[in-house]
Parts: sequence; structure tokens; C-alpha cells
Amino acid sequence: MSIALDRQIRPIYDSLDTGANKSAIVGCNKLLKKHPKNALVQALKALALVRSQKVEEALALCDEVLEYKPTDDATLNAMMHVLRGLGRHKDMITMYEAAYKKQPANEELGAQTFFANVRANNWKSAQQVASKMYKQFQEDRYLYWSAISTVLQANDPNTAAEMRTLLYKLALRLITSSPASSHVHPDRFHLHLTILRELREFDEAMALLETPNGQNICQTNLACNEIRRDIMRLRGALEDEGRRAEQRILNKNDRNWLEFLSVVDGTFSHLTVSKPSEDAREQCLSKVSNTLALFTKISVQDGKKDRSGLLGLLELESRSRKHGISTDPTRMVQLLKQYFETFGDKACCYEDLKPYVSLEGGDLAAWTEFLKASPPPLSTTENVKRVINTHKLLRYNLSASELTVEAESSRAVLYIEQYLEGLPLGKDLPVTELQHVDDFAILAASVFVNIWKLNGDIKYLYNAVVLLEFALSQSKQAFQMRLMLIRIYRLLGSPSVALEHYRLLGIKQVQNDTLSHFILSRASTFSLAASGDLTLSTECVESSQIYISNSQETSDFVIRAFSGEKYSQIPQFILFENWLDNSLQRDIVKLEYLRMRITHEVISSEVIDLELIELKFVFDRIHHDNRDLEIIPNYQPRDVESFNAQTMMFEKSEGHGWVWSFLKSYIKAFSQASDLDDVVEEKLLVGDRPQAAGPAKTGTLKERLAIREKEELAELTSDELSLISYADALAEWLEPFHDHVRPPASVVLAEAAKQTELKTGMPLKGVDITPPNGHVKKEEDTPPITEAPEDLVKFFENMKARFETVENAESPNEALHVATLTQEAFLLFVIETLRFKSASVVKIHKLGNLVAKFKPIRAIAAGILKDMAGSLEKMSALEGTSEKRRDFVSACMLPSSQMDDDFQMNIAKKVTDSRKKVEEGVAKGLMRLCSTYEQ
Repeated sequence: MSIALDRQIRPIYDSLDTGANKSAIVGCNKLLKKHPKNALVQALKALALVRSQKVEEALALCDEVLEYKPTDDATLNAMMHVLRGLGRHKDMITMYEAAYKKQPANEELGAQTFFANVRANNWKSAQQVASKMYKQFQEDRYLYWSAISTVLQANDPNTAAEMRTLLYKLALRLITSSPASSHVHPDRFHLHLTILRELREFDEAMALLETPNGQNICQTNLACNEIRRDIMRLRGALEDEGRRAEQRILNKNDRNWLEFLSVVDGTFSHLTVSKPSEDAREQCLSKVSNTLALFTKISVQDGKKDRSGLLGLLELESRSRKHGISTDPTRMVQLLKQYFETFGDKACCYEDLKPYVSLEGGDLAAWTEFLKASPPPLSTTENVKRVINTHKLLRYNLSASELTVEAESSRAVLYIEQYLEGLPLGKDLPVTELQHVDDFAILAASVFVNIWKLNGDIKYLYNAVVLLEFALSQSKQAFQMRLMLIRIYRLLGSPSVALEHYRLLGIKQVQNDTLSHFILSRASTFSLAASGDLTLSTECVESSQIYISNSQETSDFVIRAFSGEKYSQIPQFILFENWLDNSLQRDIVKLEYLRMRITHEVISSEVIDLELIELKFVFDRIHHDNRDLEIIPNYQPRDVESFNAQTMMFEKSEGHGWVWSFLKSYIKAFSQASDLDDVVEEKLLVGDRPQAAGPAKTGTLKERLAIREKEELAELTSDELSLISYADALAEWLEPFHDHVRPPASVVLAEAAKQTELKTGMPLKGVDITPPNGHVKKEEDTPPITEAPEDLVKFFENMKARFETVENAESPNEALHVATLTQEAFLLFVIETLRFKSASVVKIHKLGNLVAKFKPIRAIAAGILKDMAGSLEKMSALEGTSEKRRDFVSACMLPSSQMDDDFQMNIAKKVTDSRKKVEEGVAKGLMRLCSTYEQ
């Protein structure tokens, strides 16, 4: 490239770097007039087009550059970004392989070819490229690249089970062929141990571990030490590992809890068989005595400095009881008392003791009596923590007879009084700190929710939100209280207030995957997209950005790990990427967004086609549930539902079954309404087809869609189950007519090619724009016109009756749920009958009698939706009254001047205004959809 041309290209790079894509395109066009076949300028223009979302134009340029088979770094680098943006990883591999073949001595090209295969998870080819590079350049790291690629190929879910052992043996042979020992690098050593563990070559692994270098690595590298522990466990050397851990505890003052667990595991190693002998029990008793002495010595020596000794004693006694060899029936309670007296003023006390306090009979009575002994005054922060831990531990063991409304109400009053009493202790804390007494408020709110579950009186939820709102005003960073409020506000039918708290959490990055379920679970129930308010739709889009950045960024992390030889991190990065790519929450949000989208956008063939392709990809996934369900505090008694379960909307969680159920219904409807079959889809697909996660699915798509498992349907509410049954009946009725009318693939492809050429001026690659002769379907008899299934009309009538039973409930959730599902059924009918709106289609295929049967169903559905809209309008008018707010305040019974009527009235206004907004918005949406699709 000439110096003059290089200077002219520089501004284009600057424009791309600053996001000025339009300017970059203008600059490229100027240069292309002078240099029309310059591959670099074409690649840069394609990159600017991709970033401008002009995919069709970028595709044509991209294909042209690929035909040149470029070899210069600048063009290859630009094309790499273009192809990644288009999702064409296979083309990226082909491009780099062609360049590497032209310049086999170019080590950088070899590495880029390897990385291209890594980005596509093409481990077999990656291993072959790495092996070739090792033979050519004789650098050890390429040998290890080859080995880790072989391991990753073995771990791929699509690799046959019988091949995995062979691949691991190949990886071992590669490592052992290296002239340098794996000890020279901790991550090489970790990879070597991993392979030996998988092949169960424990003797060889121990030989490596026992060397001075191996011991040093394990002492300084946590990943290697973890795999060492695993190898010891797998080879049945628990006793040996326990002795070594004991030495590390005594000689090096190691207080790693894993070391204490190793000692306990070694103590009971003789009892791990199903029926241990009497001799084994005697040996175990002797070892228990020795371990008891060891842990007692440690606990005395450490005092309040470290908890490991006392926790070790508790774990030892717990295991002794489990194996029936405990010699002192009072020891567990004595140890619990000792731990509480020593560490009861620590925030971790409750979580530490929780695994050991599921007591019964005399033990429970003695433990309860100890905890109820005169509590200390709330004069210091240490005493506050001790009292909080006392309440948590007492509450954990409450029996059903102790969970009456009266008893729970008394506890709530006590917790609130102690919260207010201890609050002044934190008056000088900076706003970034949590108040010492926050857990009193959380306990009281938990009690209110439990009372609501006992008697169904919504006033207890009002009390919970007022208390938590006040506590948050004193402790603004208390995220756990915000999560509780989000759940309770949604139960109260106040989604906008819940969303306000959710946004104040400042959710970032991967938290969108683990925490977005708090606000987006069944979000379509509260969606106002039909009336033009896209707040929740926007939240769906924003929460999904993490999945886009994951696909773009995580592969870069993997590349860096290869470059830095961080072999222990590579499988973790790949697992992280896989779990995000196949996230259950990702596809729950996808479905919720789709359900909102079809209420807002005019339903058209373009929308149907795009959604169908994406949903079919989703259907091939094996989902991973990454949702964090433990982050919300749970201080309910052990025999009671958790706070998470108690506050779940409609008492049903959206899980795998919910996703499969709605996926099948929408794929059926879109497949019938679309002209895209597999042939057309393959031709028009822009990027690579995503790999199915897990083993190949059996059966055709149609057969798989027809399956309805009981376990799947169990995750649906009764109203959702009615919708699914309705969708199945509708699809079954109209399927023969869709199949009869749908044009051949050749016609669809020719039309798509024609449209692309009109837009871009370039032909669609691999598609003939001229339909073949005889492209019209052979004349076939119209399928016999049948009556609409009775279930279709019955569904709308049943939903009307259901709405009338729930419209006067204290919370509007049930009414909104029924109304939005009825709306969804109406829109599914619109989707399924869209093809038959064309008069010419109806005339050509003689379907007039069929179309005549649509009108009464549509009229009944629209009439019922209008009635629901009218009722929701009346409900919203009542919500906005001062009387409704006064009812809220009068229901509150919080004993505090600080949470006065004005404070409570503000909360009441937020709740009622939010309800009014959602009821009014859903009503307007129903009316708009009826006017749009009634005819």
C-alpha cells in the first residue's frame, strides 16, 4: 500500500475508533472511486456498515473481500471484526487458513488461525493447527495449546462418550512428549494433573505431586492445590490427606476451612462404605477422640481470633451423630452454646450455626432456653448483633403451633421496637454504611409476609413495605431490603415502584443474568406496551445486553488466557460463556419481550419471520439456570416456605417447563404463519447457525413441538395452562390450510433475492433471482373446511368468567394476569389468521368458507376484551381516590412516631398511583388492540 493511500485511510480508522460510522462510510466511498478493488478499504467500509446495522450491504462487500483471499494484517484484522459482527466464525477460519497456507512461515498468521478456531469452539481444528505450529516453530506453548484443545474437545457435550478417553490419552501423550517438565509453569502443571485425574492415573499424578516442585506449586497455587485434594479424594486417600491437613494446621497455623474439612473427612474415612464393620467403627471412634483433642486445642489457642476450631468441633459432632458414634448426647448443645458465647456478636454467627441447629426434643428445649436467657441491652453494636442472632436462631426452630397470627404479630412488634431502640447507635455512620439494626427490620418484614401467607390479609404486606421503606431511608445501601420490597410491591400490583427500587440497585454486567428475574419474571402481566409505554420492554432489552457483550468479549478473554498460558482459567471462561449463551433467564426475558412486542408493533410477516428463526435457535438449547435465588434474605422457620417461595408471583416460578411450554406455542404459531421452511432459512441466515447445546435432539421439529410433558405444564398457572391448550387447538385446526397455501421455497428465495438487490444493488449470493418454471404449487384440492374447535370460543368465555371472580380482589394481579393472557390469545389468533387476510390468497385457494368462520371468534374475543378493559378502567378510577390511600394507612399498625401518617400516606400514594397506572394502561392497550385487529 502506498504512503499516500495510507495517509488517506488514517481518518477512516479514526472515525471507526470514535464511532463515527457514517463518516467512515463516506471516506471509504471516496477512496473506492479511485481504488475500487482495494480490499482494505472495502473491509473497512464493511465494518462501518456492520456497526451501522446495514447488514445486507455489509454482506455483499464481505463476500467480495473474502474472494480476494487477503494475507495482509490490516485487511485480515478488519475482516475479523466484520465477520465477528456478522456471526460468521466459519468464514473467519477459512479466511485465516487460506492466508496461513500462502505464508506458512508466518507465525502470527498461524496463531490467528488457531484463535479463529478457538472463537468458534472448533477444538479439533484448533488442536491440529497448534500441533502444526509446534512442529514448525518448536515452541513448547504450542504443544500445550494442542493439549488443552484436545481436552476441550473431549469436554464438548457433542463429543461421543467413547471418544473422550481416547482424546484425554492423546492430550497426555502430547504433554509427556514435551522436552520440558510441566513443573516449569503452574498452569501447565494444572493441565497435566487434570488429564491424569480424568484418566484416573492416580499413581502417576501422585508421583508428580510428591516431587519438591510439585509440593511447592500446590502450596502457592490454589487451583493446583484444589485439584490435588480432588485426586486424593478420588483415590480413596482421605485418611492420608487428613493427616497431611492436620500437619498443616499444627505446623503452619493454616486456618483454611478446607483443611479442617479434610481432617474430618479423614476421621470418618472408615465409615464411608455402606455397611462398616465393628472394627472400622472402633477405629473411627479412636480417630474421633484424637480429632476432638486437636480441634479443642485449636479453639482454645485461637479464642476469638478465629472460628475454625469451634466450627470444626461442630462439624465433628454432627458427623458423629450422623454415623451413630456420638458418645456424649449433650455435646452438640454445649458446643452451640460455646460458639454463641464466643462469636454471637459476629454477623456470620447465624449462617455458621444454621447447619447444626436443626435440633429436636431435649436438645431443642435446652438450646431454646439458653437463647431466651436474659438478652443484653441494646447499648453497643456487639449487643445488637448478639440479639439479632438470638432472634434468627430462635425463629429457625419455631414449630407450627408457635406460628399463629397473634404470636407472629407479637414478634413483629418486638423486632420493630428493638430496631428503633438500636437505631441511634448508627446516627454518625456515613451514608455508604449499613445500619447495625437493619436485620431487625428484615426480620419484622419477614414476619409480616408470613402472617399474610397464614391469613391472606393484605394489610400485613402494607406494614412490610412501610417498615422496609423507612429502614431504607436510614440505610440507603441495604440492597437486601430493596430486593424484598421489589418482591412485595409486585405482589401488591405496583410494578412501577418495584422497578424504581430495582434501578436503584445499580445492576451491572452479569448481575443482569442473575438478578433480572426479580423484575422481569412474568413482566408481561404488567406491560403497558400495547398502550405505547415501553418501559418494561426497554428493561428487557437493557438486561439482555450482557449476552451480546458475552459473545463478543468472553472469547477475547479466552484468547488472552491462551496467550498468557492460563490453562486453569480457559475451561472456566468457556463454561462461563456457555452458561450465559444458554442462560434460562436470557430466554425467559426473550419470551417476555416477544409477548410485549406483539402488543406494540403491528403484526407482520417480517416480525413473524425474524422471531421464528430466533425461537428455533432457543428451542435447541439445554438451558442453565443462573438465577440467584439465595441472595434474598430468608429468616423464616425451617418447616415454612422460604421468603423467596412465599413472595413468588402466582406461587409459580418461571423455569425450564414454562420456557418450553411457551416456546412450543409460539414456534407452532409462527411456523404456520411464516413462509420460511428449513431450506429458505438456511439460505437467508446471516451468521453461522448456533450449535445446539447438548446431544442432538431426536425427532423432527414438528414431533418435538407436539410433546407436552406434565413436568413442563406443572410450572404454569391455571390461566397460562388454559392459554397453552387454546394455542394447541388453534394450531391444530389451521395447520392443513397453512400447508396448502404456503408458497414453494424457490418462490420465497427468489422474492428475497429480488428485494435484497433492490436495497443494495448487489445480488444475494447463492440464490437465483428468477423463479424456476412451474414455480406455482401443483393444483391440489383444498383441505375440507372444518368447524372451529369448541375450545377456541370456550376459552374466551371461560376467561371472562375467571376475570369476574378476581376483579374485586385487593391486589389487581390476578385480574391483570387474566386480561393480558386473554389479550395474548387474541393476538395468537391474529398471527395464525394473518395469511388469510389477503383476498387473492383466499380466492385462489377457495378458502372463503374458512375465513367466514374467523369473524365470529374474533368478534367474541374483542367483545370480551372490551368488557375487561371497561372493568380495569373502573378499578383504576377507584385506585386514585383519597379513600383508597386512607384505607392503606389505617391498615398499618406500626408502633412508631417516626413512621407517622404522613410517611405512610406517601407510601400509600406510590402504591395506589402505580396500581392506577398499570390498570389504566392495560385497559387502554386492550382497546387499542381491539380497534386494530377487530376486523
